[in-house]
Amino acid sequence: MFVGRSAELTALTEALARATAGEPQALLIGGEAGVGKTRLIEELHAVACAEKAVVAVGGCVEIGADGLPFAPFSTALRSLRRQLPDELKAAAEGQEDELARILPELGQSDRGALGEDGTARLFELTARLLERLAADRTVVLVLEDLHWADASTRHLLAYLFRALRRGRLVVLATYRADDIHRRHPLRPLLAELDRLRSVRRIELSRFNRAEVRSQLTGILAAEPDPALLEQIFERSDGNAFFVEELACSIGTGCSTGLSDSLRDLLLVRVEALPEDAQRVARIVAEGGTTVEYRLLAAVGRLAEDELIEALRAAVGANILLPTADGDGYRFRHSLVREAVSDDLLPGERSRINRRYAEVLETNPSLVRADERTTRLASHWYHAHDAAKALPAVLSAAVEARRRYAYSEQLRLLERAMELWDDAPEEVRGTLRPPDDVEVYPPCGGDPTSPPLRYLDLMAEVTVAARFGGERERALAISKKALRILEGEDGGKDPLRAAWFWIQRSRLTQDLTRGDGWQELATAQELVRGMRPSAVHAEVLAAVANWGALHQPGPDSLAAADRAVEYARLVGAELTELHARLTRGWLTADAGGVEEGIAEIYEARDRAVELGAAGILGRASINLPSTLESMGRSEEAVTAAEQGIAFTHRRGLADTEAWVRHNLAHSLFSLGRWTEADAVLDDTVELAQSHKPRGLIAGRRAELALARGDFDEAHRQVELTRSFFGTHDFQPQHLIPPARLAMCIAARRGALADARAEFERITEHGFPPGTRQYALPLLCAAASIEADTRGLPDADAGRAAVLTAIRLHAKRMPTLVPVWHAYGLMLEAELARAEGRMAPELWARAVAAFEATERPFELALVRQRWAAALLDHHADRAEAADLLVLAHTAARGLGARPLTEEIELLAGRARISIAPTPAGIRKAPGSAPDPDPARSLGLTPREQDVLRLVAAGHSNRRIAEELYISPKTASVHVSNILAKLGVSGRTEAAALAHRLRLFPDQAA
Repeated sequence: MFVGRSAELTALTEALARATAGEPQALLIGGEAGVGKTRLIEELHAVACAEKAVVAVGGCVEIGADGLPFAPFSTALRSLRRQLPDELKAAAEGQEDELARILPELGQSDRGALGEDGTARLFELTARLLERLAADRTVVLVLEDLHWADASTRHLLAYLFRALRRGRLVVLATYRADDIHRRHPLRPLLAELDRLRSVRRIELSRFNRAEVRSQLTGILAAEPDPALLEQIFERSDGNAFFVEELACSIGTGCSTGLSDSLRDLLLVRVEALPEDAQRVARIVAEGGTTVEYRLLAAVGRLAEDELIEALRAAVGANILLPTADGDGYRFRHSLVREAVSDDLLPGERSRINRRYAEVLETNPSLVRADERTTRLASHWYHAHDAAKALPAVLSAAVEARRRYAYSEQLRLLERAMELWDDAPEEVRGTLRPPDDVEVYPPCGGDPTSPPLRYLDLMAEVTVAARFGGERERALAISKKALRILEGEDGGKDPLRAAWFWIQRSRLTQDLTRGDGWQELATAQELVRGMRPSAVHAEVLAAVANWGALHQPGPDSLAAADRAVEYARLVGAELTELHARLTRGWLTADAGGVEEGIAEIYEARDRAVELGAAGILGRASINLPSTLESMGRSEEAVTAAEQGIAFTHRRGLADTEAWVRHNLAHSLFSLGRWTEADAVLDDTVELAQSHKPRGLIAGRRAELALARGDFDEAHRQVELTRSFFGTHDFQPQHLIPPARLAMCIAARRGALADARAEFERITEHGFPPGTRQYALPLLCAAASIEADTRGLPDADAGRAAVLTAIRLHAKRMPTLVPVWHAYGLMLEAELARAEGRMAPELWARAVAAFEATERPFELALVRQRWAAALLDHHADRAEAADLLVLAHTAARGLGARPLTEEIELLAGRARISIAPTPAGIRKAPGSAPDPDPARSLGLTPREQDVLRLVAAGHSNRRIAEELYISPKTASVHVSNILAKLGVSGRTEAAALAHRLRLFPDQAA
């Protein structure tokens, strides 16, 4: 009978109800061993099944160096596949090779698609698979024994708890609270999840006396004697499992002989079994969480009749249970398994593990293929046979790497390092790097290649630690490897040393210990003058990319050219594509706009062909960013939306966040600020690392400043700087926050602070290729000086600031229309700061901005031109037209400070700025738009949304089709309804059909 836990069961059933209503639920259930976690889950299982929910249970496995990678998820997904075969197939369509790393039955995983972003991609695809499965039915995913979870399982669970935003899904995990000591790897995760409001944690306490009485009544089928109740309650201390064990022991007449030792208590019923049954129990205890029947028969060496009789005795005594699939056996409670395992003699444990390993080597089909390598490695390791264990552990490490289980790979490789010196030389001489490992300097993967060296092992450890997020460990290993290279080889292996220096450069930047240049310079010096090689090409590509980020200009472009040349010579196509992305970006910055952008498109398309996710992710960031910096914002929006689709399908969540920031940037430039807001809201949930989070904060600061929320703008600027730090001067990360800080300080009347910020950011000048950040900053500085003319103490330092602005501006060629427009604005602002209103300069700036896609800047320069005309007592009608245009644009954008400036100027000049059709001057060159959708004021993205609205799609369906969130889709629909002047979706669809906006639909 089910005893107590009414409050806990109510909490679980309420979570089930919320999930059924479409709100995903995340729960953690903790409690000491034996307190009743599994029994509570069984009760929830019954309730869920009664409500037609689909329940899948997976348990963590205590095996291998740090558990079997993704074991509970593999088991649970396998269960979902049995229950929902067609639905899971449809949900995984197109991503089977990636998802096969967790559920091998889906297909053959792509062994070549390895890299730092692989884990994040796999996690995002898994989250989306579960969301799709739970779209039309309630799914309950239960993960038991989280205290045994491998690192990959812990990371995936944490990702799911954050990333699941839709679907009728309950994710529930259990763990032993008494096992979570201060250094237990689950402890940081629990602390992190406690901070998430979306995760509910339930702690199960021990039973009180009344609950123990109820439990004993169920076990004994009668009310317990008060003395017996008192004895069992005192001995068990309310632990449900101990209550049961004590009651059963009393039932067999062992009450007087019970030991006070917990282990002895747990072994009482095991020791009462026949000898063969005890032997089988010892073998099962050492075989892991579950042991397959055929494997047990081979290891036990019992005749089949004897084995079945022994198993019947163990099952009858409630010691062992058959597994759910009927293929094997497990202990009814893990505490008993641990007690039996702990009771083994050292030699006995080694012998049983050796027997397991020998049987698996002879007949690998006895266990599931995805578990075979890891289990074999574990058994040989615990058999204390270094000669057998080292190759097995290395094979398991390769398998973990192919599954993106980098943390498990790291633990296995560290175990291999431990075994290295104990393994015979003849064994080490037969080892070769696997053929899909790319981290070594070229040494091949075939039998003719040089044997695996300890340094090769260290190289793999370095990469596994970096990919697994343990960067401190990676840095320590890379430093140790370089000391070995310097001492052992006396510097005779420059390629290997250069490779380790590249790793140190990356790690130094990741850990905010510096900008990584000194390490790259060392690597570059090591390969200087050597024949082309893959390592040489990688060094050059890294140098070029570093230069593009820190010192864009001719030297960095030349390094990119050399990197492409060397990569082509040695056939390192992935390195070549990375270098081509860098070269395209730098070429466009240098003035070869069409050539550079074309190269980025080509590299992106080739990455799609190769399925190179890392390069594709980088291209998805670089292409819209480059287009935006060239003033091609509409094209940048299209490129960003394509990039979001690419990264979303491949599960590159952090990269998708970066691309979404780029989309928000271009939307801001185009004056689509509400859309930019919605994109940023969605992006916050995706961003995992500091840089995209810093970019998001910077974009929010830009919006807040333009809208007049200066406190929020200041907060976001500080947040941006906290994410980027000061250790690594990258113009794209430091110049825009400096401009925003200057403007905020000026708005608050702190001119000295604004000037100090300007002096600090311009101290080292602006490298070539940074004009897209520097020109707006110089315009802001000049505008601040112009706005403060005549203020007390403001004129003293103005001449020095203006001189500095002119000096920096002279070094910035304005090669594309948007840069040219900013150059003209800067010239006009400098004149205004010197006391010259110069209408002709503002007229040129207005004409230049009218040819760009920058409505905010256009409104600003129109206001400035109108002010200059009024100052010169020039044409008031023209000034009025300019103010009406500027005011209409500023109000439409929500740019409160600019709107107020325009209204103040119009009020002083006694000019009406009410927007009337007769009074609004058309922009030069404007003409009726032949496209009926565009003539209604709909943007290209709004046209896409309206097409789907007209087809009858819901917001969620629109979001899925266009790779946006339902919230963003809702914003678009609201904008469309407002622009069309209709009250609902049905009217909008009817109007679209009536006007034949989408002829293909009408047909």
